[in-house]
Amino acid sequence: MHLNLSHPDVRANPYPTYAYLREHAPVTSIHRAVVGRTWYLSRYEDVMAALRDPRLVNDRRSVGDGHGDPWWLPKALNAFRNSMITTDDPGHRRLRSLVQIAFTPRMVESLRPQVEAVVAAQLDVLAANARAGKADLIADFALPVPLSIISTMMGVRPGKDAAFHGMTNRFLELADRGIAGLFLGARNTMRMVRFFREVIADHRREARDDLVTALLDAEADGERLSEDEVLSMIFLLLLAGHETTVNLIGNGVLALLDNPEALADLRGDPSIIDTAVEELLRYANPVEQTTPRYAKEALEIRGQRIERGEVIIPLVAAANRDPEAFDDADTLDLRRSPNRHVAFGLGVHYCLGAPLARMEGRIAIRALLDRFRDIRLKIPRDRVQWRSTTVVRGLRSLPLTLA
Repeated sequence: MHLNLSHPDVRANPYPTYAYLREHAPVTSIHRAVVGRTWYLSRYEDVMAALRDPRLVNDRRSVGDGHGDPWWLPKALNAFRNSMITTDDPGHRRLRSLVQIAFTPRMVESLRPQVEAVVAAQLDVLAANARAGKADLIADFALPVPLSIISTMMGVRPGKDAAFHGMTNRFLELADRGIAGLFLGARNTMRMVRFFREVIADHRREARDDLVTALLDAEADGERLSEDEVLSMIFLLLLAGHETTVNLIGNGVLALLDNPEALADLRGDPSIIDTAVEELLRYANPVEQTTPRYAKEALEIRGQRIERGEVIIPLVAAANRDPEAFDDADTLDLRRSPNRHVAFGLGVHYCLGAPLARMEGRIAIRALLDRFRDIRLKIPRDRVQWRSTTVVRGLRSLPLTLA
């Protein structure tokens, strides 16, 4: 088959394509201009193995022998090259140990009252817009809740968080268009670099009780983060901590509306919110694929030879619907347990922001269902629009009727 994950029909519903891949081409490749051959893994077993395989690295430079940064990589991206998701050990271990000092479970839990307050305020906005006949779950709720929280954590000045979202959203959409998108988005990327450097400069002038100050102050074994490393971490945490939660809330609510029995179950027993959110992460997949891995040496997966330096992309959304790993994989079961999904990755690159995303998702979805007893789509289901990116899976908007 000709694999085109960006096709509008696939964006609307990628799961039939993923089912076909798992059954007929679990290790399949396409040739991408300049990048070369890119392999996609769709079975749960293969995705799990790839995320643990030391032969697959996150940093192209780790491959060696001329496999460093490609000549065409826009210079604007240099500042983001040394984040935790683009480095390997021992550099990755150093970065993670420093960041973990700042990003502790205690810090995440301390945000609970703020998350609850932001959710309550945005529910008021959603209700007011519903009375005016223009409620949109994404614009009025799913987007501003995590954006407000992560912006506060990072010390982004009030009034600048909307600009941040515009830049990150454009970055994702253009990056999904391959090399052409990276070049088209170079100016936007430079704006992001300047934006984050201003955030760092603000914190150097005035230390605050937030994550950026903690990153600047973090020290382990005499090591500190350089300014570029702090910049990369701000970019990663803002992007991951914000995008994942937006899509968890948006995709999750749509999945509940698509499955009224599951929605009734959650309304009838709100105590299942923890397992419900885990199932929404598995079923609705706020992230579709991991960052690229590179083969450090030639290897074979299911009879397919992958040459050194070639790109491997584990499709976590396909893995999370694999019937070999999950009973009734295409059924939304809010009481599913155990639920060993890979929505946040696996291994040393497991998403550091997972606890925050989970907490925000639980609070936001439960509060939404408590506030509105009647939630319905305002548009026909087949008119729901998805974003074009294949990296994350998210809705452009979700107009609702609420009562």
